[in-house]
Amino acid sequence: MPTISRFYGIVIQMFYNDHAPPHFHAVYAGKGAVFTVSPVAKVHGRIPKRAHKMILQWARVNRAALLMDWEAARDHRALREIPPLE
Repeated sequence: MPTISRFYGIVIQMFYNDHAPPHFHAVYAGKGAVFTVSPVAKVHGRIPKRAHKMILQWARVNRAALLMDWEAARDHRALREIPPLE
């Protein structure tokens, strides 16, 4: 699963040929969760509250880039790295 961003110990990844709706996986401190892109929301998993808030903030800012990576993954093209949360 390609890593598309890293920030504050959080790793954001996206699978090739993953099921709809567009989403990404976040891992932090050994815990993981899945977030939809539009709307940005956690759909399942467990992740610490502070990391959860940072992931939501990052995803809202980068929604267009996430959708572009989602489409690239569906077409088996290389995914682009998305800037980290600052």
